[in-house]
Amino acid sequence: MQRLVIAIAVLASFVTFLDGTVVTVALPAIRDELGGGITTQQWVVDAYLITLSALILLAGSLSDAYGRVRIMRIGLIAFGIASVAVAAAPEPVTLIIARAVQGAAGALLVPSSLALIMATMRGELQSRAIGVWTAFTTGAQIAGPLLGGLFVDLLSWRWVFLINVVPIGVTLVLLARLRLPDRPRGVRVDWWSGVLCAVGLGALVFALIEQPNLGWGSPAIWTPGIVGVALFIGFLVRQRHSPTPLMPLSLFSARNFAWGNLATLFIYAALSLNGFVVGVYLQEGAGLSATAAGLASLPITILMILLSSQAGAWAGRLGPRLFMTVGPLLMAVGALLLLTVAEEFDYWWQVLPAMIVLGLGLSLTVAPLTSAVLGAIDEDRSGIASAVNNAISRVAGLIVVAMLSTIVGGSLNLDGFHSAAWVTAALMAAGGVVSWIGIRKTAFAEPAPPS
Repeated sequence: MQRLVIAIAVLASFVTFLDGTVVTVALPAIRDELGGGITTQQWVVDAYLITLSALILLAGSLSDAYGRVRIMRIGLIAFGIASVAVAAAPEPVTLIIARAVQGAAGALLVPSSLALIMATMRGELQSRAIGVWTAFTTGAQIAGPLLGGLFVDLLSWRWVFLINVVPIGVTLVLLARLRLPDRPRGVRVDWWSGVLCAVGLGALVFALIEQPNLGWGSPAIWTPGIVGVALFIGFLVRQRHSPTPLMPLSLFSARNFAWGNLATLFIYAALSLNGFVVGVYLQEGAGLSATAAGLASLPITILMILLSSQAGAWAGRLGPRLFMTVGPLLMAVGALLLLTVAEEFDYWWQVLPAMIVLGLGLSLTVAPLTSAVLGAIDEDRSGIASAVNNAISRVAGLIVVAMLSTIVGGSLNLDGFHSAAWVTAALMAAGGVVSWIGIRKTAFAEPAPPS
Protein backbone atom coordinates (compact mmCIF):
# COMPACT_ATOMS: atom_id res chain seq x y z
CA MET A 1 0.00 0.00 0.00
CA GLN A 2 2.88 2.37 0.73
CA ARG A 3 4.07 2.34 -2.88
CA LEU A 4 0.52 3.03 -4.05
CA VAL A 5 0.22 5.96 -1.62
CA ILE A 6 3.52 7.44 -2.84
CA ALA A 7 2.48 7.03 -6.49
CA ILE A 8 -0.84 8.76 -5.85
CA ALA A 9 0.77 11.55 -3.82
CA VAL A 10 3.37 12.19 -6.52
CA LEU A 11 0.93 12.18 -9.44
CA ALA A 12 -1.71 14.29 -7.68
CA SER A 13 0.83 16.98 -6.85
CA PHE A 14 2.67 16.61 -10.16
CA VAL A 15 0.05 18.46 -12.20
CA THR A 16 -0.14 21.32 -9.70
CA PHE A 17 3.61 21.91 -9.60
CA LEU A 18 3.98 21.32 -13.33
CA ASP A 19 1.43 23.98 -14.22
CA GLY A 20 3.11 26.43 -11.88
CA THR A 21 6.20 26.45 -14.12
CA VAL A 22 5.22 24.99 -17.50
CA VAL A 23 3.64 28.31 -18.36
CA THR A 24 6.93 30.22 -18.06
CA VAL A 25 8.34 29.36 -21.48
CA ALA A 26 4.89 29.74 -23.02
CA LEU A 27 4.58 33.38 -21.96
CA PRO A 28 6.22 34.88 -25.07
CA ALA A 29 3.98 32.75 -27.34
CA ILE A 30 0.88 33.70 -25.33
CA ARG A 31 1.84 37.38 -25.62
CA ASP A 32 2.36 37.06 -29.38
CA GLU A 33 -1.01 35.38 -29.98
CA LEU A 34 -3.26 37.06 -27.41
CA GLY A 35 -1.46 40.37 -26.88
CA GLY A 36 -0.24 42.12 -23.75
CA GLY A 37 3.21 42.93 -22.38
CA ILE A 38 5.00 42.02 -19.17
CA THR A 39 1.92 42.93 -17.09
CA THR A 40 -0.22 40.31 -18.87
CA GLN A 41 2.59 37.79 -18.45
CA GLN A 42 2.71 38.51 -14.73
CA TRP A 43 -1.05 38.02 -14.45
CA VAL A 44 -0.96 34.69 -16.29
CA VAL A 45 1.45 33.44 -13.63
CA ASP A 46 -0.02 35.18 -10.59
CA ALA A 47 -3.71 34.46 -11.27
CA TYR A 48 -2.83 30.81 -10.75
CA LEU A 49 -0.69 31.52 -7.69
CA ILE A 50 -3.26 33.81 -6.03
CA THR A 51 -5.97 31.17 -5.80
CA LEU A 52 -3.52 28.33 -5.21
CA SER A 53 -1.81 30.05 -2.29
CA ALA A 54 -4.91 31.69 -0.81
CA LEU A 55 -7.13 28.60 -0.95
CA ILE A 56 -4.57 25.96 -0.08
CA LEU A 57 -5.15 26.71 3.61
CA LEU A 58 -8.87 26.20 3.16
CA ALA A 59 -8.10 23.01 1.24
CA GLY A 60 -5.98 21.72 4.12
CA SER A 61 -8.93 22.08 6.47
CA LEU A 62 -11.25 20.47 3.94
CA SER A 63 -8.82 17.57 3.64
CA ASP A 64 -8.81 17.03 7.40
CA ALA A 65 -12.59 17.53 7.68
CA TYR A 66 -13.98 15.56 4.75
CA GLY A 67 -11.23 13.06 3.91
CA ARG A 68 -8.05 13.29 1.90
CA VAL A 69 -9.09 10.92 -0.88
CA ARG A 70 -12.43 12.65 -1.45
CA ILE A 71 -10.92 16.13 -1.63
CA MET A 72 -8.14 14.88 -3.90
CA ARG A 73 -10.65 13.32 -6.31
CA ILE A 74 -12.65 16.55 -6.51
CA GLY A 75 -9.47 18.55 -7.08
CA LEU A 76 -8.29 16.28 -9.89
CA ILE A 77 -11.57 16.49 -11.80
CA ALA A 78 -11.82 20.27 -11.38
CA PHE A 79 -8.19 20.75 -12.40
CA GLY A 80 -8.75 18.79 -15.59
CA ILE A 81 -11.79 20.86 -16.55
CA ALA A 82 -10.00 24.13 -15.79
CA SER A 83 -6.97 23.04 -17.85
CA VAL A 84 -9.18 22.54 -20.91
CA ALA A 85 -10.67 26.00 -20.34
CA VAL A 86 -7.18 27.55 -20.21
CA ALA A 87 -6.22 25.83 -23.46
CA ALA A 88 -9.36 27.13 -25.20
CA ALA A 89 -9.06 30.76 -24.00
CA PRO A 90 -9.59 33.21 -26.92
CA GLU A 91 -8.15 36.32 -25.21
CA PRO A 92 -6.11 37.32 -22.12
CA VAL A 93 -8.97 37.99 -19.68
CA THR A 94 -10.55 34.57 -20.23
CA LEU A 95 -7.13 32.95 -19.93
CA ILE A 96 -6.38 34.73 -16.66
CA ILE A 97 -9.79 33.79 -15.18
CA ALA A 98 -9.34 30.15 -16.21
CA ARG A 99 -5.87 30.15 -14.67
CA ALA A 100 -7.38 31.38 -11.40
CA VAL A 101 -9.89 28.52 -11.45
CA GLN A 102 -7.08 26.10 -12.20
CA GLY A 103 -5.15 27.36 -9.18
CA ALA A 104 -8.21 26.90 -6.94
CA ALA A 105 -8.50 23.27 -8.06
CA GLY A 106 -4.78 22.75 -7.58
CA ALA A 107 -5.10 23.97 -4.01
CA LEU A 108 -7.13 20.85 -3.22
CA LEU A 109 -4.37 18.50 -4.35
CA VAL A 110 -1.12 19.37 -2.57
CA PRO A 111 -2.13 19.17 1.12
CA SER A 112 -4.18 16.02 0.50
CA SER A 113 -1.30 14.25 -1.21
CA LEU A 114 1.28 15.02 1.45
CA ALA A 115 -1.21 14.22 4.22
CA LEU A 116 -1.58 10.71 2.75
CA ILE A 117 2.15 10.15 3.24
CA MET A 118 2.16 11.65 6.73
CA ALA A 119 -0.83 9.49 7.77
CA THR A 120 0.57 6.16 6.58
CA MET A 121 4.32 6.41 7.33
CA ARG A 122 6.53 7.62 10.16
CA GLY A 123 10.22 7.97 10.97
CA GLU A 124 12.95 7.30 8.40
CA LEU A 125 10.45 5.65 6.02
CA GLN A 126 8.43 8.85 6.02
CA SER A 127 11.54 10.94 5.34
CA ARG A 128 12.48 8.72 2.41
CA ALA A 129 8.92 8.89 1.03
CA ILE A 130 8.95 12.67 1.31
CA GLY A 131 12.28 12.61 -0.51
CA VAL A 132 10.70 10.68 -3.39
CA TRP A 133 7.70 13.06 -3.38
CA THR A 134 9.91 16.14 -3.45
CA ALA A 135 12.17 14.67 -6.13
CA PHE A 136 9.30 14.19 -8.56
CA THR A 137 7.16 17.19 -7.65
CA THR A 138 10.08 19.60 -7.61
CA GLY A 139 11.31 17.86 -10.73
CA ALA A 140 7.93 18.67 -12.25
CA GLN A 141 8.49 22.32 -11.42
CA ILE A 142 11.90 22.29 -13.05
CA ALA A 143 10.93 20.07 -16.01
CA GLY A 144 7.88 22.21 -16.70
CA PRO A 145 9.79 24.71 -18.87
CA LEU A 146 11.25 21.86 -20.97
CA LEU A 147 7.87 20.23 -21.59
CA GLY A 148 6.31 23.61 -22.22
CA GLY A 149 9.03 24.53 -24.69
CA LEU A 150 8.58 21.34 -26.68
CA PHE A 151 4.83 21.86 -26.97
CA VAL A 152 5.20 25.55 -27.85
CA ASP A 153 7.73 24.85 -30.62
CA LEU A 154 6.20 21.67 -32.04
CA LEU A 155 2.47 22.29 -31.55
CA SER A 156 1.03 25.30 -29.71
CA TRP A 157 1.18 26.91 -26.29
CA ARG A 158 -2.39 25.67 -25.78
CA TRP A 159 -1.19 22.06 -25.66
CA VAL A 160 0.98 23.00 -22.68
CA PHE A 161 -2.13 22.91 -20.51
CA LEU A 162 -3.67 19.79 -22.02
CA ILE A 163 -0.78 17.53 -20.96
CA ASN A 164 -2.43 17.36 -17.50
CA VAL A 165 -5.09 14.97 -18.78
CA VAL A 166 -2.86 11.87 -18.68
CA PRO A 167 -1.54 12.13 -15.07
CA ILE A 168 -5.00 13.17 -13.85
CA GLY A 169 -6.58 10.10 -15.45
CA VAL A 170 -3.92 7.75 -14.06
CA THR A 171 -4.28 9.21 -10.56
CA LEU A 172 -8.06 8.78 -10.58
CA VAL A 173 -7.61 5.11 -11.50
CA LEU A 174 -5.07 4.58 -8.71
CA LEU A 175 -7.34 6.34 -6.19
CA ALA A 176 -10.07 3.83 -7.01
CA ARG A 177 -7.67 1.03 -5.99
CA LEU A 178 -6.63 2.63 -2.69
CA ARG A 179 -8.25 1.02 0.33
CA LEU A 180 -7.66 3.53 3.10
CA PRO A 181 -10.07 4.65 5.86
CA ASP A 182 -11.15 8.13 4.82
CA ARG A 183 -14.13 9.07 6.94
CA PRO A 184 -15.22 12.68 7.48
CA ARG A 185 -14.06 13.91 10.88
CA GLY A 186 -16.77 16.49 11.44
CA VAL A 187 -14.24 19.34 11.67
CA ARG A 188 -15.75 22.79 11.11
CA VAL A 189 -14.26 24.79 8.25
CA ASP A 190 -13.70 28.54 8.64
CA TRP A 191 -14.97 29.80 5.27
CA TRP A 192 -14.69 33.48 6.23
CA SER A 193 -10.98 33.10 6.81
CA GLY A 194 -10.68 31.72 3.31
CA VAL A 195 -12.44 34.78 1.90
CA LEU A 196 -10.26 37.21 3.88
CA CYS A 197 -7.08 35.47 2.73
CA ALA A 198 -8.05 35.19 -0.94
CA VAL A 199 -9.40 38.72 -1.36
CA GLY A 200 -6.58 40.24 0.69
CA LEU A 201 -3.87 38.56 -1.35
CA GLY A 202 -5.65 39.33 -4.61
CA ALA A 203 -5.96 43.04 -3.84
CA LEU A 204 -2.34 43.33 -2.70
CA VAL A 205 -1.01 41.53 -5.78
CA PHE A 206 -3.14 43.72 -8.06
CA ALA A 207 -1.48 46.79 -6.55
CA LEU A 208 2.03 45.35 -6.92
CA ILE A 209 1.57 44.26 -10.54
CA GLU A 210 -0.19 47.39 -11.79
CA GLN A 211 1.91 49.88 -9.82
CA PRO A 212 4.58 50.30 -12.54
CA ASN A 213 1.81 51.23 -15.01
CA LEU A 214 -0.27 53.55 -12.81
CA GLY A 215 2.11 54.70 -10.05
CA TRP A 216 1.65 54.62 -6.28
CA GLY A 217 -0.14 57.96 -6.38
CA SER A 218 -3.10 56.49 -8.25
CA PRO A 219 -6.16 55.62 -6.13
CA ALA A 220 -6.49 52.51 -8.30
CA ILE A 221 -3.22 51.31 -6.75
CA TRP A 222 -3.05 52.49 -3.17
CA THR A 223 -6.72 51.74 -2.44
CA PRO A 224 -6.52 47.99 -3.21
CA GLY A 225 -3.06 47.91 -1.61
CA ILE A 226 -4.40 49.24 1.69
CA VAL A 227 -7.50 47.04 1.49
CA GLY A 228 -5.35 43.99 0.78
CA VAL A 229 -3.07 44.59 3.75
CA ALA A 230 -6.05 45.29 6.04
CA LEU A 231 -7.86 42.12 4.97
CA PHE A 232 -4.76 40.01 5.43
CA ILE A 233 -4.22 41.46 8.92
CA GLY A 234 -7.88 40.66 9.58
CA PHE A 235 -7.21 37.10 8.44
CA LEU A 236 -4.33 36.75 10.94
CA VAL A 237 -6.42 38.22 13.77
CA ARG A 238 -9.26 35.82 12.97
CA GLN A 239 -6.83 32.89 13.13
CA ARG A 240 -6.05 33.83 16.70
CA HIS A 241 -9.68 33.86 17.83
CA SER A 242 -11.46 31.41 15.55
CA PRO A 243 -12.36 28.02 17.11
CA THR A 244 -11.51 26.38 13.77
CA PRO A 245 -8.72 28.46 12.22
CA LEU A 246 -7.44 27.76 8.71
CA MET A 247 -3.90 28.51 9.87
CA PRO A 248 -3.65 27.60 13.57
CA LEU A 249 -1.05 29.96 14.95
CA SER A 250 -0.26 27.35 17.60
CA LEU A 251 1.51 25.37 14.87
CA PHE A 252 4.24 27.99 14.93
CA SER A 253 5.06 27.14 18.55
CA ALA A 254 6.88 24.11 17.12
CA ARG A 255 10.36 25.52 16.50
CA ASN A 256 11.18 23.68 13.29
CA PHE A 257 7.78 24.46 11.84
CA ALA A 258 8.16 28.19 12.49
CA TRP A 259 11.76 28.56 11.32
CA GLY A 260 11.28 26.10 8.48
CA ASN A 261 8.43 28.17 7.09
CA LEU A 262 10.50 31.35 7.34
CA ALA A 263 13.23 29.59 5.36
CA THR A 264 10.55 28.44 2.90
CA LEU A 265 9.48 32.04 2.35
CA PHE A 266 12.98 33.13 1.28
CA ILE A 267 13.94 30.01 -0.68
CA TYR A 268 10.74 29.71 -2.72
CA ALA A 269 10.64 33.42 -3.47
CA ALA A 270 14.12 33.00 -4.95
CA LEU A 271 13.14 29.87 -6.90
CA SER A 272 10.07 31.56 -8.38
CA LEU A 273 11.98 34.68 -9.37
CA ASN A 274 14.79 32.66 -10.95
CA GLY A 275 12.42 30.37 -12.84
CA PHE A 276 10.39 33.23 -14.31
CA VAL A 277 13.38 35.36 -15.29
CA VAL A 278 15.48 32.56 -16.81
CA GLY A 279 12.55 31.13 -18.78
CA VAL A 280 11.56 34.46 -20.31
CA TYR A 281 15.00 36.08 -20.75
CA LEU A 282 16.55 33.12 -22.55
CA GLN A 283 13.86 33.54 -25.22
CA GLU A 284 13.33 37.29 -25.38
CA GLY A 285 16.90 38.36 -24.52
CA ALA A 286 19.21 35.55 -25.62
CA GLY A 287 17.05 34.54 -28.59
CA LEU A 288 16.67 30.84 -27.76
CA SER A 289 13.69 28.80 -28.87
CA ALA A 290 11.10 27.75 -26.26
CA THR A 291 12.49 24.21 -26.27
CA ALA A 292 16.08 25.38 -25.80
CA ALA A 293 15.00 27.68 -22.97
CA GLY A 294 13.27 24.74 -21.31
CA LEU A 295 16.31 22.50 -21.79
CA ALA A 296 18.44 25.08 -19.98
CA SER A 297 17.12 23.91 -16.61
CA LEU A 298 17.32 20.17 -17.37
CA PRO A 299 20.47 19.66 -15.21
CA ILE A 300 18.47 20.76 -12.17
CA THR A 301 15.78 18.19 -12.91
CA ILE A 302 18.30 15.37 -13.33
CA LEU A 303 20.10 16.21 -10.09
CA MET A 304 16.80 16.48 -8.20
CA ILE A 305 15.67 13.04 -9.34
CA LEU A 306 19.06 11.46 -8.57
CA LEU A 307 19.75 13.06 -5.19
CA SER A 308 16.56 14.18 -3.43
CA SER A 309 15.51 10.80 -2.06
CA GLN A 310 18.98 10.20 -0.63
CA ALA A 311 19.08 13.70 0.86
CA GLY A 312 15.74 12.99 2.54
CA ALA A 313 17.14 9.76 4.01
CA TRP A 314 20.27 11.54 5.25
CA ALA A 315 18.16 14.24 6.87
CA GLY A 316 16.09 11.55 8.57
CA ARG A 317 19.26 10.23 10.26
CA LEU A 318 21.35 13.36 10.75
CA GLY A 319 18.72 16.06 11.06
CA PRO A 320 17.79 18.71 8.49
CA ARG A 321 19.79 21.71 9.74
CA LEU A 322 23.03 21.12 7.84
CA PHE A 323 21.27 20.39 4.55
CA MET A 324 18.92 23.37 4.88
CA THR A 325 21.93 25.63 5.44
CA VAL A 326 24.38 24.34 2.84
CA GLY A 327 21.73 23.83 0.14
CA PRO A 328 20.44 27.43 -0.05
CA LEU A 329 23.97 28.84 0.20
CA LEU A 330 24.98 26.67 -2.77
CA MET A 331 21.95 27.97 -4.67
CA ALA A 332 23.01 31.54 -3.86
CA VAL A 333 26.36 30.79 -5.51
CA GLY A 334 24.52 29.34 -8.50
CA ALA A 335 22.43 32.49 -8.85
CA LEU A 336 25.57 34.66 -8.76
CA LEU A 337 27.07 32.57 -11.56
CA LEU A 338 24.25 33.86 -13.78
CA LEU A 339 25.95 37.26 -13.62
CA THR A 340 28.35 35.88 -16.24
CA VAL A 341 25.54 36.00 -18.84
CA ALA A 342 26.57 38.64 -21.40
CA GLU A 343 25.36 40.15 -24.68
CA GLU A 344 27.39 37.49 -26.50
CA PHE A 345 25.43 34.59 -25.07
CA ASP A 346 27.00 31.18 -24.45
CA TYR A 347 24.89 28.62 -22.59
CA TRP A 348 27.71 26.18 -21.84
CA TRP A 349 29.92 28.71 -20.01
CA GLN A 350 27.40 31.26 -18.75
CA VAL A 351 24.31 29.21 -17.76
CA LEU A 352 25.18 25.52 -17.39
CA PRO A 353 27.55 25.97 -14.39
CA ALA A 354 24.81 27.93 -12.60
CA MET A 355 22.23 25.23 -13.33
CA ILE A 356 24.50 22.49 -11.94
CA VAL A 357 25.21 24.39 -8.72
CA LEU A 358 21.53 25.33 -8.35
CA GLY A 359 20.56 21.68 -8.87
CA LEU A 360 22.97 20.44 -6.22
CA GLY A 361 21.75 23.02 -3.72
CA LEU A 362 18.09 22.36 -4.44
CA SER A 363 18.58 18.58 -4.11
CA LEU A 364 20.09 19.07 -0.66
CA THR A 365 17.38 21.48 0.45
CA VAL A 366 13.87 20.46 -0.53
CA ALA A 367 13.37 17.04 1.09
CA PRO A 368 15.05 18.02 4.40
CA LEU A 369 13.03 21.24 4.45
CA THR A 370 9.75 19.39 3.94
CA SER A 371 10.69 16.77 6.54
CA ALA A 372 11.68 19.42 9.09
CA VAL A 373 8.46 21.37 8.70
CA LEU A 374 5.99 18.48 8.62
CA GLY A 375 7.92 16.27 11.03
CA ALA A 376 7.51 18.94 13.70
CA ILE A 377 3.72 18.48 13.73
CA ASP A 378 1.67 15.51 14.90
CA GLU A 379 -0.07 13.36 12.27
CA ASP A 380 -3.60 14.50 13.14
CA ARG A 381 -2.76 17.97 11.86
CA SER A 382 -0.53 16.94 8.98
CA GLY A 383 -3.06 18.14 6.40
CA ILE A 384 -3.20 21.70 7.68
CA ALA A 385 0.57 21.74 8.38
CA SER A 386 1.25 20.74 4.77
CA ALA A 387 -1.23 23.34 3.55
CA VAL A 388 0.41 26.14 5.58
CA ASN A 389 3.89 25.28 4.29
CA ASN A 390 2.71 25.07 0.69
CA ALA A 391 0.70 28.28 1.03
CA ILE A 392 3.77 30.12 2.29
CA SER A 393 5.88 28.83 -0.61
CA ARG A 394 3.22 29.90 -3.14
CA VAL A 395 2.72 33.30 -1.50
CA ALA A 396 6.49 33.82 -1.70
CA GLY A 397 6.39 33.19 -5.45
CA LEU A 398 3.24 35.23 -5.84
CA ILE A 399 4.71 38.34 -4.23
CA VAL A 400 8.09 38.17 -5.95
CA VAL A 401 6.52 37.76 -9.42
CA ALA A 402 4.16 40.65 -8.64
CA MET A 403 7.25 42.76 -7.85
CA LEU A 404 9.07 41.67 -11.00
CA SER A 405 8.92 45.03 -12.78
CA THR A 406 10.44 46.74 -9.75
CA ILE A 407 13.17 44.10 -9.41
CA VAL A 408 14.26 44.19 -13.06
CA GLY A 409 13.81 47.93 -13.48
CA GLY A 410 10.76 47.76 -15.74
CA SER A 411 12.33 45.70 -18.54
CA LEU A 412 13.72 42.19 -18.63
CA ASN A 413 16.86 43.11 -20.57
CA LEU A 414 20.39 42.04 -19.60
CA ASP A 415 20.63 44.58 -16.78
CA GLY A 416 17.25 43.44 -15.47
CA PHE A 417 18.37 39.82 -15.67
CA HIS A 418 21.48 40.63 -13.61
CA SER A 419 19.40 42.54 -11.05
CA ALA A 420 17.14 39.50 -10.66
CA ALA A 421 20.23 37.29 -10.15
CA TRP A 422 21.43 39.50 -7.29
CA VAL A 423 18.02 39.43 -5.62
CA THR A 424 17.77 35.66 -6.07
CA ALA A 425 21.18 35.15 -4.45
CA ALA A 426 20.28 37.40 -1.51
CA LEU A 427 17.02 35.53 -0.90
CA MET A 428 18.75 32.14 -1.05
CA ALA A 429 21.46 33.26 1.36
CA ALA A 430 18.79 34.53 3.76
CA GLY A 431 17.12 31.11 3.63
CA GLY A 432 20.39 29.38 4.54
CA VAL A 433 21.13 31.75 7.43
CA VAL A 434 17.60 31.41 8.83
CA SER A 435 17.90 27.60 8.69
CA TRP A 436 21.22 27.60 10.55
CA ILE A 437 19.87 29.87 13.25
CA GLY A 438 16.50 28.24 13.78
CA ILE A 439 16.40 24.57 12.73
CA ARG A 440 17.12 21.80 15.24
CA LYS A 441 17.33 18.03 14.87
CA THR A 442 14.00 16.40 15.81
CA ALA A 443 13.27 12.75 15.19
CA PHE A 444 9.57 12.95 16.01
CA ALA A 445 6.79 15.47 15.91
CA GLU A 446 6.80 18.22 18.48
CA PRO A 447 3.27 18.43 19.84
CA ALA A 448 1.88 21.91 19.53
CA PRO A 449 -0.62 23.16 22.12
CA PRO A 450 -4.23 23.35 20.98
CA SER A 451 -5.47 26.61 19.44
